[in-house]
Amino acid sequence: MTQQSLQANRSAALSTRTRKRRIQLRQVPAYLFLGAWSAFTILALSWVVLASVKTNREVFRQPFQIPAEPQWVNYERVWSNSQVGQSFLNSLLIVGVSVVLILVVSAPASYILSRARFKGRGLLTMIYIAGIGIPYPLLFIPLFALLAGIKLINTMPGLILIYVSLSIPFTVYILTGFFSTLPQELEDAAVIDGASDFQVFRKVMLPLASPGLLTASIFNFIGLWNEFQLALIFIQDPDKRPLSLSLYTLKNSMTYSGDWAALFAGVVIVVVPTILLYIWLSERMISGMTLGSVK
Repeated sequence: MTQQSLQANRSAALSTRTRKRRIQLRQVPAYLFLGAWSAFTILALSWVVLASVKTNREVFRQPFQIPAEPQWVNYERVWSNSQVGQSFLNSLLIVGVSVVLILVVSAPASYILSRARFKGRGLLTMIYIAGIGIPYPLLFIPLFALLAGIKLINTMPGLILIYVSLSIPFTVYILTGFFSTLPQELEDAAVIDGASDFQVFRKVMLPLASPGLLTASIFNFIGLWNEFQLALIFIQDPDKRPLSLSLYTLKNSMTYSGDWAALFAGVVIVVVPTILLYIWLSERMISGMTLGSVK
């Protein structure tokens, strides 16, 4: 190897290292911001959990100290006296049924939009995507009139119907991208073996799409579990309200009772299920998003 080629290789290696260092330096502000945001979120959640096991006096006098004796009675009080327990069960029922129905409707639609070739397919896909950007307040009056016409105002089935219909565009958007990544060869092999279109979808493509279905389920569960606006408009009966609406009612009652420790306990009851679900299934959800983002 000549002296000139050695010098060229050294220059190329030096240039590569310089570019990597520049890229790393550009990423430093982003990493600092993410680190600071993560630390703030962890500290805020930790403080809420800590305040939920204090007395009301300790919440204000010793806001950052560990309580001498944890007051687990706060959770018992808010669970039973404030109907948070009933609202927790209502949310499990409403959100659980809604997520299942969303997948039942969205999975076949996403499969057809991603695999079939027919006139108007692109337009139909754009209509689904456009539905994501519609603000909820614009739909309050037509949805209220629609539910009043079918006598589902102030009922959990009515709220489930609204949740399902408004969550379909986002779910179809996620699953369409994921179904597009599945290999065409497996679908063709199943057709050659004599499988019908429905059998190909149910026995071949649907199991392969399980990471995408899980990702869509987690996003919908977290979004609907914390949903507040629609529940506030369409649910008035205290025995039927979900957990987010019950927490709002509990917050309003603090004006008269001043039981802030119980309020923090209610916040923990609302937040902890979604955090545990995300921690448990985070790797599968991230892998599903990664697979669905590349064709």
